[in-house]
Amino acid sequence: MNIKDYIDEKRKKKYYEEMSSDKFIRYFEKNDKELQKLMTYYECAMMEAETKFKVLNSEFELTREYSPIETIKSRLKTLDSLVAKSHLYKAKTSFEDIQDKIEDIAGIRVICGFPEDIYLVADCFLQQDDITLIDCKDYIKNPKPNGYRSLHLIVTVPIFLEHEKRDMKVEVQLRTIAMDFWASLEHKLKYKKELPADINDRLVEELLECATTSADLDMRMQNIRRQIEGGTSHIDDAVDLQQWM
Repeated sequence: MNIKDYIDEKRKKKYYEEMSSDKFIRYFEKNDKELQKLMTYYECAMMEAETKFKVLNSEFELTREYSPIETIKSRLKTLDSLVAKSHLYKAKTSFEDIQDKIEDIAGIRVICGFPEDIYLVADCFLQQDDITLIDCKDYIKNPKPNGYRSLHLIVTVPIFLEHEKRDMKVEVQLRTIAMDFWASLEHKLKYKKELPADINDRLVEELLECATTSADLDMRMQNIRRQIEGGTSHIDDAVDLQQWM
């Protein structure tokens, strides 16, 4: 959706005048062409990162008995989400500040079979000399209080334009199948605003228990695989991804 369609939709729904983040909407409307250009740059960076994981996946399939990568997904933030997050992060009404404060405008999600596969894939990705690691948040070793587990990497990926090269930020999330299933369910619960408070609280507790159970299942399945393969590990679980920063 382009910015003009977005503004028209908000006006039809009578949200436009009420939104506390309307300064960003006005800024985006005034700088429509620059916004479209910026989002195109992010889309290009997202495609570059996605291609790198697809190439890794192809190599894994050639050199290993199985590929540690199950699926690769990509997404670009919607204008709704960009406006809301710009307001939430108190970004100034400038594209420079928005780019600086919002690091997940372009996103890649890589689903792996086992926890140790996540670190293997991340390590192979970060070894590429045109990838720069900006930040790493390991929610597998340090889960969020609600039970969320995933490895988050903020990287820069170069894109080559007609007259210049630009480094664009991309967020990479790496999860197991179980982590992704849990996160999807938790996301749906978060936006079920009509649930009574007591039911919501009970479901939050159940989700936390499910997160612990699924993490235990991930490790048990990983240990079974290690035994099948003779006790070998694809990568040290304690790998320090900070070495790439």
